[in-house]
Amino acid sequence: MALHGISVLELAGLAPGPYCGMVLADFGAQVVRVDRLGARRDLSFLSRGKRSLAVDLKRPQGAAVLRRLCARTDVVLEPFRHGVMEKLQLGPEVLRKENPKLIYARLSGFGQSGRFSRVAGHDINYLALSGVLSKIGRSGENPFPPLNLLADFGGGGLMCTLGILLALFERTRSGKGQVIDVSMVEGSAYLSSFLWKSQKTGLWEQPRGQNLLDGGAPFYTTYKTADGGFMAVGALEPQFYKLLIKGLGLKSDDLPHQMSMSDWPEMKKRFADIFAKKTKAEWCQIFDGTDACVTPVLTFEEVAHHHHNKERGSFLTDGEQGVSPRPAPLLSDTPAVPSARRDPFVGEHTEEILREFGFSQEEINQLTLDKIIESSKPRANL
Repeated sequence: MALHGISVLELAGLAPGPYCGMVLADFGAQVVRVDRLGARRDLSFLSRGKRSLAVDLKRPQGAAVLRRLCARTDVVLEPFRHGVMEKLQLGPEVLRKENPKLIYARLSGFGQSGRFSRVAGHDINYLALSGVLSKIGRSGENPFPPLNLLADFGGGGLMCTLGILLALFERTRSGKGQVIDVSMVEGSAYLSSFLWKSQKTGLWEQPRGQNLLDGGAPFYTTYKTADGGFMAVGALEPQFYKLLIKGLGLKSDDLPHQMSMSDWPEMKKRFADIFAKKTKAEWCQIFDGTDACVTPVLTFEEVAHHHHNKERGSFLTDGEQGVSPRPAPLLSDTPAVPSARRDPFVGEHTEEILREFGFSQEEINQLTLDKIIESSKPRANL
C-alpha cells in the first residue's frame, strides 16, 4: 500500500486523532496506539488496523519508553492541548533532537499558540470560532452543528493527515522531519475557503437559511415523502431544474423564474406538497438515471444496499462492527486494504511492540513489575 513502511505512534485520544491514525493505517502505515494505563477500552471506535501499547507517560520511566520508541519512528501524533507534552518532557524539541527525521503532528482544537490554546473545547466550539457555524442553520433559527463532522474530522483529522503526508513528502528532499500544528478552528475555516472567496458574489447576502446553497432555494433542499423518507434536491443549473420540474409533473411556463428569490418560500411549499404524495421509492423510479439532481436521503440501514454503492463496493461489512465506509480515495495501483482484524484491546500488543523496538525481556519484565506498562491478552474464546 502507499504508506507501507511508515511507522506511526498515535497517542490515544477521541475522534480526530484516532481518525487520522485510522486513515494512515488503512493506507498501509504501521500504527501503534499509545494507551493510558488502566483504560478499560478504546472509546474512539476508530482503531482499525492498529496495535495497542499501554504505558504510563506521567511517570519518568514511561516517558523514557516513548522517547525510545520515537527515536525509531517516522510520525508521532498527539491530541493534547498546548503544554501537555512539554510537561511530560515529550515535546518536539526533545523528541526531534533524538530523531531529526521525526514528524511531530500536534492536533488540537485551538492550535499551539493564542489565548485559547490551553482551554478545553469540542467540535461545536471550534466550528463556532472558525465562522463556519454562523452560516449553518434554517432561516429564523439558531445555528446548528452538522454533527461533529466538520471540525473534528474535516478540519481536524483529515487536515492532520494531509499535513503528515506533506511532511513525509518534503522529508524525501530534506531528510528532516518537522512539526505540524493542526488547529481545528483553522482547519474548519480553510475547508470553508469557498464561502470566504465568494462573499462578494451575492451568494450569501441573505440571512442564514435564505440563500442559494444553505437550504433557502426550493431546488436545493430536502423534501419529505409519503412514507416518511426524504429526497435531496440539488437542481441548480437551468437544464437540471427543467428536469426537476418535469419529474414533479409541473410546467415551467406556469411557474415563477427559477431565480426569483421572493417566490422561493411559496415554491418550497408547492414542491413539498408534491413530494409528500409519493414514497421515496416512487420518486427514485421517477428520477433515477436522470440529470435532475434528485437523490434519496439514505439511512445507515439503506446505504450499503443502494445499487450504486453495491456496484462500487463503497461499504464494507465486518462481523464485529457491521457496515462501515470503504477507505477513500480509491488508488488504482496501491489501494487501501483495511484490516479485517478486530480492534485491539488496550495494551494487547505491549510486549510485542517493545520487543520490536529492541527492549529485552528483562526490561519488559521490570517495566511491568514497576507498573509502567500494561499487557492485556485476549481471552481464548475471542
